[in-house]
Amino acid sequence: MTLKLFKRARIYTPLLGSGPACGPDQAKLSVLEDGCFLVEGGRFLAVGRRDEVERRLSDRTVKEFDLGGAAVVPGFVDPHTHACFAARRESEFSMRLAGRPYLDILKAGGGILSSVRAVRSASDDDLYEFSRALLASTLSYGTTTIEVKSGYGLDTESELRMLRVIDRLGRTTPQTVVPTFMGAHAVPEEHKNDPEAYVRLLLDEMLPAVKEQGIARFCDIFCEEGVFSVAESRRILNRARELGFRLKVHADEVNDLGGAALAGEMRCVSAEHLLAASDAGIDAMAAARVTAVLLPATAYSLRKPFARARTMIEKGAPVALATDLNPGSCFCESMPFVFSLAVMGMGMTPEEALTGATLNAAWAIGLEREVGSIEPSKLADFLVLDGEGPAAFAYASGARPITSVWKEGERVA
Repeated sequence: MTLKLFKRARIYTPLLGSGPACGPDQAKLSVLEDGCFLVEGGRFLAVGRRDEVERRLSDRTVKEFDLGGAAVVPGFVDPHTHACFAARRESEFSMRLAGRPYLDILKAGGGILSSVRAVRSASDDDLYEFSRALLASTLSYGTTTIEVKSGYGLDTESELRMLRVIDRLGRTTPQTVVPTFMGAHAVPEEHKNDPEAYVRLLLDEMLPAVKEQGIARFCDIFCEEGVFSVAESRRILNRARELGFRLKVHADEVNDLGGAALAGEMRCVSAEHLLAASDAGIDAMAAARVTAVLLPATAYSLRKPFARARTMIEKGAPVALATDLNPGSCFCESMPFVFSLAVMGMGMTPEEALTGATLNAAWAIGLEREVGSIEPSKLADFLVLDGEGPAAFAYASGARPITSVWKEGERVA
């Protein structure tokens, strides 16, 4: 097995702790000015100063890579996407620009329901190829690990089919792909007049079938006015927990419905969006160490105020960052753009944003021991930057300050 030595790197990375970084710890990075690391079998074998690492070589054959003093950071972890879909929704973007609220578009049969119709009518291969191209684009922007949700099927067979496609993406693309079941993304048109029947379908049929299939690791739900109430969300999440799923919540994206507080009560792994989350909801999340997955590109696309990242950090809630790549409310493939918005729009420091886009994001999808930092035994996923350090992602607004993307020690972009 070839041993690879990467030398002359300025390494910026958070370090794994007992939980996701929160409060002042979110800004703490390990910085190695003359850093060096060994990769074997797709994993970091040693990380440190050049003299320390080279002592590990002995007489072994090594392939060397001189990074020329470039800044190196962990590969991005995108912990919230809907990157399995079959068609874009640009016409709805124009409707929103004209002032029509998203929830009104959804009630009229657009939004998520439009994507449901497209997914149900697409073949497996067409859905796979469309989604594969999306993932390839995210990889070019430095995303080496990505979560992908179902939720555009909204019946048992269509949701199972989406999860099979997501699983296929994970087996055939360079990225690490984490599948999440989100059958509770909306009430489908056939249950419009009897949403309780759809809740019962989720509880009695869909969740058990997804569990038996064995692909999804998480269950997510859209807890929002006009979608699923707090009471309905609690019922669905409790059933998911009984079946062994880890829990996530789309919480308080449009209205302060109490989704953040529910995430704290249920001790979810993460609560996501949080544009309208109250102080009480944030306190509940902080107390339960629920990771706040913030999606600033969605606020940008919807032209809404950003989530209160500074308040969350000050209250002790761990903050992660994600694209929310989807066909409607946020067609964003770029974690560098999300990083820039986090700094310029939400007031996070570059150090906090790097932790949010890497290690805290890994905690949000249960892969904190595999990805998210440059440390021995973890997958050798890293980015070589065109810039002095992590601040380059905010400094180079709208650009891609990345010279190369590496996955498991292989250059992939």
